[in-house]
Amino acid sequence: MPGEFDERRQSAPRQTPDQMVQQLIEQTRRQSEGLRPDGTIDGFRALDAPIGSEAVAKATQILQRYKAGKANLEQKIVQNEQWYKLRHWEILRTQNKDNAGSTVEPVSGWLFNSLANKHADAMDNFPAPNVLPREEGDKAQAEMLTSIIPVILEQNDFEAVYDEAWEYKLKHGTCVYGVFWDSSKLNGIGDVSITMVDLLQLFWEPGIKDIQKSRNLFHLDLVDNEVLLAQYPQLQGNLGSATIETTKYVYDDTVDTSEKSVVVDWYYKKLNAQGRQVLHYCKYVNDMVLFATENDPNYVDRGLYDHGRYPFEFDTLFRMEGTPAGFGYIDIGKSAQEYIDRGNQAIMQNMLANTKPRYFIRSDGSVNEQEYADMTNDFIHVDGNLGQDSVIPVVGKPLNTIYAQVINNKVDELKEVTGNRDISTGGTTAGVTAASAIAAMQEAGSKLSRDANKSSYRVFRRICYDVIELIRQFYNLPRSFRIMGQNGAAKFIQYDNAGIIPQQQGIDFGQDMGVRVPMFDVEVTAQKQSPYSKMSQNELALQFYNQGFFEPTRADQALACLDMMDFDRKDFIAQKISQNGGMLQQMMMLAQMVDSMRGGNEISAALAQQYGIQMPTAEVDQNAAESNNALGGDEMTGGESSVTRRARQRVADSTTPT
Repeated sequence: MPGEFDERRQSAPRQTPDQMVQQLIEQTRRQSEGLRPDGTIDGFRALDAPIGSEAVAKATQILQRYKAGKANLEQKIVQNEQWYKLRHWEILRTQNKDNAGSTVEPVSGWLFNSLANKHADAMDNFPAPNVLPREEGDKAQAEMLTSIIPVILEQNDFEAVYDEAWEYKLKHGTCVYGVFWDSSKLNGIGDVSITMVDLLQLFWEPGIKDIQKSRNLFHLDLVDNEVLLAQYPQLQGNLGSATIETTKYVYDDTVDTSEKSVVVDWYYKKLNAQGRQVLHYCKYVNDMVLFATENDPNYVDRGLYDHGRYPFEFDTLFRMEGTPAGFGYIDIGKSAQEYIDRGNQAIMQNMLANTKPRYFIRSDGSVNEQEYADMTNDFIHVDGNLGQDSVIPVVGKPLNTIYAQVINNKVDELKEVTGNRDISTGGTTAGVTAASAIAAMQEAGSKLSRDANKSSYRVFRRICYDVIELIRQFYNLPRSFRIMGQNGAAKFIQYDNAGIIPQQQGIDFGQDMGVRVPMFDVEVTAQKQSPYSKMSQNELALQFYNQGFFEPTRADQALACLDMMDFDRKDFIAQKISQNGGMLQQMMMLAQMVDSMRGGNEISAALAQQYGIQMPTAEVDQNAAESNNALGGDEMTGGESSVTRRARQRVADSTTPT
């Protein structure tokens, strides 16, 4: 978990990254132990250190209280993971002792299939950001951020993070994104880091719904002792096994944690000397403080991040009151899945009992049982007379077909409650064969997926805001980016935070106008990765073209039609149509200016003929010319002939968008 930050590191380019890290570690160790730069003990400094062993002990007590309040959620997460892995019979055996000895444990993947389809819908609509300025002067910065943020997301492999987070969200109802500043990236310059956080490693104040209202927030991570000693030599002799017990999943392999220690990232909010609430951070192992913002003069008033928020964004599927976590599709569908598998178990047991021959044999009968049971024997020895009741086959009782129907009803129930109907997965019902009808039913059947996607888009918007704020705070040195320009051409640019940091407004009318912070809005759109979505969008564009929407002379009609329509990027299409109409008008005006100087209308007439614009007939032009000659020459108004003026007016009337 990133945690060590120091802007002074960026102003010392002569040091290698390893040297800067070791220097920061040594400074932290001296501050935590109350040492002077020469190595002697400063008693007053040691006593005055805000964050020491006593503060860490209190934080650990708070952590234990938070952990106790989260026990039910952790148990549910561990069990849901077993359901997802189709290992739920291990749970059912403990809940129902009657079936503990059964060897028939069928597993069907109806619930897993529902989750897989929901996950596929989410990845087909992967989000993309578009940064919009709130003021006219910030348009250039907004365009740069629109191009840079996707590059930062790609460098963090955000598609894989989004994939993992959605899988976690569907299983457990909540996924958490961590948006940090990692000072170890880019050879010590640092950059944004975005990860998916396991709920079993995160602890907050019980009873709150908004994570930002929690007084403290803890993130725990198990780290090998050797790795910790390599990074923090001062931990020598203070490491052992994990002192804080964390809830673990049921692993298939043996996981040994005896040589690991729990590293605690402690986030908390506190008022600074100016009365502003800031976010502080402390990293510690056992009772040893590795880094604390309150012990660093550079952060004691500023806090860890200028935005003052916990660097965690919760994405909840179905919300619950009194907790920032929610519940997912496994919680909804596991009851139906349980009865489907229990019903299959009963049917399978009955099937096995009826298909395997079994017999009643009298204890005083004369049949050799071993030879009778061996189907390879051609002869079976008997002792004495063979009676009719010596061996009697056991007649099984076949199940009624109603039981199979009950299981099918449970399957339909599972599909209904999880919104995974056949039509949404590509299947059809009887009588529906038209492609348009199937597409319409699929679109209507995916409304649950669209609703969940919108929730994730809101969280993605907050992630983009966090990225912008980290860029504003830490991009003091320029970074190089490769972005895609127009027509897919690659452009290489450099960017820093000079254009988005707080800006002094100067003095006006003798008053200090204060500081302005450039603010932005983030618009989230879906990258259409579904083949059907791409096809439908391309078909719509072809329909617009075939209907003449992009003809400059039909701009008015096309814009009127667009006003009654609703589709993605409608404003962009309307802007293009308006530009086409305005461009033709400018071309006609330029042609008429040239014709007026040459004393004719050849260029205007040719342009009007090309675009189908009605121009005066030759007879009208001849009458106008004779009228002008009768008046003693060309009837000129403002330097142009009346014919040219009337033609220009007709073109303007036909091409000006309303």
